[in-house]
Amino acid sequence: MRYLLFALSLLIFQGCATTNLAPISKNFMSEDDEKRLWARSEEEEDVLDKSGLIYGDEELESYLNEVAAKLVSPDTVEHIPIKIKVIKNNQLNAFAFPNGVIYIHTGILARMENEAQLATLIAHEMVHSTHRHMLKQFRDIKNKTAFLSTLQVAIGGLGGGVGDLATLLGTLGTMAAVSGYSKGLETEADMEGLKAIVAAGYDFNEAPKLFMHLKKEIEEEKIQEPFFFGTHPRIKERIKNYESFINEQYSGQKGGIINRELFLEKIKDVIFDNAKLDLSAGRFNIAKNGVDKYLGLNPDDAKAYCLLGEIFRQKGEEGDMEKAREYYQKAISNDPVYPESYKGMGLIFFKQGEKIKAEDYLEQYLSLSEDASDRGYIEEYIKQCNKEGGQ
Repeated sequence: MRYLLFALSLLIFQGCATTNLAPISKNFMSEDDEKRLWARSEEEEDVLDKSGLIYGDEELESYLNEVAAKLVSPDTVEHIPIKIKVIKNNQLNAFAFPNGVIYIHTGILARMENEAQLATLIAHEMVHSTHRHMLKQFRDIKNKTAFLSTLQVAIGGLGGGVGDLATLLGTLGTMAAVSGYSKGLETEADMEGLKAIVAAGYDFNEAPKLFMHLKKEIEEEKIQEPFFFGTHPRIKERIKNYESFINEQYSGQKGGIINRELFLEKIKDVIFDNAKLDLSAGRFNIAKNGVDKYLGLNPDDAKAYCLLGEIFRQKGEEGDMEKAREYYQKAISNDPVYPESYKGMGLIFFKQGEKIKAEDYLEQYLSLSEDASDRGYIEEYIKQCNKEGGQ
């Protein structure tokens, strides 16, 4: 709704505004409606920053911004400093404000395989800002709306909601804020973004691979998300665009920088934390894939084996409890003082009616986690174990 209201505020000016806007460069001068867009961007950024949704890893943000700095020219940065932030959200999304602030969801970040793929995503979003796509989109909305209103007056009204600004802007506003920009602007973001990663020395062959990974997951898990990069048709467009541009512009050329090891080291905590978000959302298979990926980087991490145990315990299908117990036990073997593993084991034994074992594990959990937020909850389980065990 706030995007719709803001779009409406841009429509108070008469006449058709040009959508033929040059990218931000050395001699850039912002226009009045553009200044309002940027001011609104800062307000929205402030809301997000105070929402508790920001991932807040300074080392990670520094790395992401170092990658972004390789993709933009100094003349552009002088007018629109690109800044990357991470949002704690397991869905496949990234978006850019007109003032150059780019937000990347942990969901899409955790699914990337290397820095070249990261650069592809950043470059795509960066072009939306540097090429003034939101301003173009809003002006296009304004021009079409003005045309339709004039046409309606001229012929006495067509009916059927042709002059309904709220309906028109609701559709296009949603496209801009959630589903992406017009096909032409998204194609430009793909094309110019690819040029940027090639100029920075990255392997252009990794560009379509990022979206192939996402397409495979969307198809296998039947994901339905409201965001741009989580929709199957849009992903197919990205793949088609990148493959077409590579064949046309870089056929026969060698690739460049990939930086797989460095990238995975930088985002390994994101992979783990996002797997927890997927578990909370009931996306068990995706959560397991995330933990498996994390364990490939940290093969002895007790908390990862504990999380696998939790995934199978919560999924609760045939044979899952046995798998959960194996993973919890593996976690305990790797780190005997990590408390969550004992809680998981205790809850499984409680459910299976083995109250003495359940009590033992739950008490160990509380002894290792003196400040446990769920202490009262676990103590109630222990009381039931004592009561039933004494009968």
